[in-house]
Amino acid sequence: MNHQKNNDWSPESWQRKAAGQQPLYRDPEQVDSVVARLNRLPQLVTHGEIEALKQQLAEASRGERFLLQGGDCAESFDDCTAENIANKLKILLQMSLVLVTGMRKRITRVGRIAGQYAKPRSADTETRDGVTLPSYRGDLINRSPFTAEDREPDPELMLRGYERAALTLNHIRALVDGGFADLHHPENWDLDFVRSSAMKQEYRRIVDSVLDSLQFMETIAGGRVSGSGRVDFFTSHEALQLHYEQAQTHRVRANGRWYNMSTHFPWIGMRTAELDGAHIEYFRGIANPIAVKVGPGMSPETLKELVRVLNPDNEAGRLTLIHRLGASRIKELLPPMIEAVQSTGRSVLWTCDPMHGNTETTQSGIKTRRVENVFSELEQAFHLHEANDSHLGGVHIELTGENVTECLGGASGLTEQDLEKAYRSQVDPRLNYDQALELAMRVAGYRLRESDHRVA
Repeated sequence: MNHQKNNDWSPESWQRKAAGQQPLYRDPEQVDSVVARLNRLPQLVTHGEIEALKQQLAEASRGERFLLQGGDCAESFDDCTAENIANKLKILLQMSLVLVTGMRKRITRVGRIAGQYAKPRSADTETRDGVTLPSYRGDLINRSPFTAEDREPDPELMLRGYERAALTLNHIRALVDGGFADLHHPENWDLDFVRSSAMKQEYRRIVDSVLDSLQFMETIAGGRVSGSGRVDFFTSHEALQLHYEQAQTHRVRANGRWYNMSTHFPWIGMRTAELDGAHIEYFRGIANPIAVKVGPGMSPETLKELVRVLNPDNEAGRLTLIHRLGASRIKELLPPMIEAVQSTGRSVLWTCDPMHGNTETTQSGIKTRRVENVFSELEQAFHLHEANDSHLGGVHIELTGENVTECLGGASGLTEQDLEKAYRSQVDPRLNYDQALELAMRVAGYRLRESDHRVA
């Protein structure tokens, strides 16, 4: 394929381009040493897993599947614990059960996990009480305490990030292979803090219905239904820190293609999607399925060129476009984007990030999101794709399995006064358990209503 045959591409060719959102390391030789050491370490994922995900994303682009992608805004090294990892998996499993029941489609589960350790920032520095220091860019880059030592970018943290990602992946695989995702035992997915959730009763009704159907099918078949004992689970992160990504990019002898082996599904953020920039240069050469965040500032012409550069051979499942436009602007901005992509004749998977376009700050200075706006943007996205001969194939959300109070509204009715009770995110606000499960139920219910309407 053309993007693999470019003689001018290599895992480090991005260094010839302007690279935004990169840390300013003091010692380039130390950076090179860390990259070399990372390159020799075992790969975190396999190219077979990557290609399996690409096939599933191709099915989602044709409307045969639905992509559920979610997790923390930014992972922290300190949160790499068995409980935190299991809780993230639990909420995604619960949401996927709701979606598959309501949408009658297979669900592809992708976590923002095992690598989401770097975050873009609006400024390189931060000033407090007259003191200016480098911005906190995530645990892969520097540390959050506001001291000169902590805020100094440290290349060695890339090795710590690799180690935490490996530990996280190992625990996820142990859980999945050990029967944690067995449909016969959905009680494994209950979160300890959930006692009187507004969503719990409705979720239990769905679980009971699934178990009844499963028991009926197994009675008829005389044995367990194939696939009911485990699920596929994939990882993703924003491939922001390019030295880290370069270090874990390897060529597979079997097909001669280059793969980023740090994750199954890397994406490019809105701030680094410049056509002539380093991130596009890096992404055009890897064979992973890739995604690009698409925001209000991207013109249809730029979007068309991105599609041509990143999916020149029209490979199914190769390119996902994650639009993040805001509830108040999606009706204006999305149709021209859909038309632009359709004019290229290339296949893409459209998904919606209803979180980032709806961020606001309260009068007391707390960053938050209103759940009603999140739901509104997602519902509009379904309608707009259908009205423009397209379809929405997935959702991309920031959520947590923790009992946090970071987003306003939802079935639990969180108010501004509630935010300070359990606001734990160091970067962006996340949906809590109630809000995430309600989102899944709204998506499932919306599709059922539309399906019933079309049948009638």
